[in-house]
Amino acid sequence: MGIDLPLLWAIIIAFGLMMYVIMDGFDLGIGILFPFVRDREDRDTMVNSVAPVWDGNETWLVLGGAALMAAFPIAYAVVLSALYLPLMLMLAGLIWRGVAFEFRFKADESHKPFWDKAFIWGSYMATVSQGVALGAFINGFAVEGGAYAGGVFDWLTPFSLFTGVGLVVAYALLGATWLVMKTEGGLQRRMRQLGKPVTLVVLATIVAVSIWTPLAHPDIAGRWFALPNLYYLAPVPVCVALVGWLLIRTLSADTHAAPFALSLALLFLGYSGLAISLWPNIIPPSMSIWQAAAPPQSMGFALVGALFIIPFILAYTAWSYYVFRGKVKAGEGYH
Repeated sequence: MGIDLPLLWAIIIAFGLMMYVIMDGFDLGIGILFPFVRDREDRDTMVNSVAPVWDGNETWLVLGGAALMAAFPIAYAVVLSALYLPLMLMLAGLIWRGVAFEFRFKADESHKPFWDKAFIWGSYMATVSQGVALGAFINGFAVEGGAYAGGVFDWLTPFSLFTGVGLVVAYALLGATWLVMKTEGGLQRRMRQLGKPVTLVVLATIVAVSIWTPLAHPDIAGRWFALPNLYYLAPVPVCVALVGWLLIRTLSADTHAAPFALSLALLFLGYSGLAISLWPNIIPPSMSIWQAAAPPQSMGFALVGALFIIPFILAYTAWSYYVFRGKVKAGEGYH
C-alpha cells in the first residue's frame, strides 16, 4: 500500500495553518487590545512581550500558502481568485502593522500616537480579513471546469462578516491570556478582567457558528447529527464547554500560564470542529483533496523539501520562545 500523498499534504497544510492561528493570533491580539489600554508604558510592555517572536510567527502563513500551491494547485487558484480582495487587505494589514511595530519605537513623542493607531488598524484589518476569508471558505465556492466561476464580491456575506468579527474576539482572547502569562502588576490584572467577558463572547460566537453553519449547509448538518456520528462527535462541544468554564476560573485565580494554554485549547477545538465539518473537501462544497491534488511526482518531490524544512522551523521557533521565556517588565525589552 502506497503513501496517500494528498492526505499527508492536507495534514501538513492543516498543521501549518493551525500553528499560524495559534502563534500569530496572540500577536495580532496585542494590537486588537491596544484601544483598551491607554497607558504608554503598558502599551510598550505589551509590544515588548511579542517583539522577539512576532515576525517568526508569520512563517507558518507562508508555509501554508506555499504548501497549498505545491500540493493542491487547483485549490490554490480557486481560493486566490475567490478571495483576492480579502487576502490583499490581509497582507496590507500585516505590512502596515509590521511597519508600525518598528516605527513606534523610533518615533518622537509627537508621532507615537500615529503609529499606535497604525498598529491598531493594521491588526484589525488583518484579523477581520482572515475571518471573512474563513467564513467565505466555509460557505464554499462556485467552481466550473476546475476554475472559480463566482463573482468578485461573493465572499462578502453576513456569515463571513460575522466570522470576521468572531476572529477578532478570538485573537483578543489569545492576546489577553498571553499578557496574563507574560506580564505582571496592573497590566496583568487588566488582562484578567478583560479575559472573562471576552471568553464569554468567544463561547457565544462558537455556539452561533455551530448553529448557523448546519442550518445553512445540510451536508454539514448530516455530518454532525446523523447517527452514529452524533455519538462520536459529541465530545467536541462538551470539551468546548468544559474548557471555557476552566478558562474563566483560571482567569479568576492566581495562575499565569494556564489561561493561555486553555485559550489555545479552545481555539484548537474550534479548528477541529471546522475540519470535521469540511472534511475531506479542500474546496467546499464538493472538491475533495484527491480531486484537487497535484500529480504524485510533484507532491513527492515537494514533500522531501517540506519534511526537511519543517523540523528547522519548529526548532528555531521553540528555541526563540525558550530564550525569551519569563516575564516582561515595564521599561525592559525591545528598542
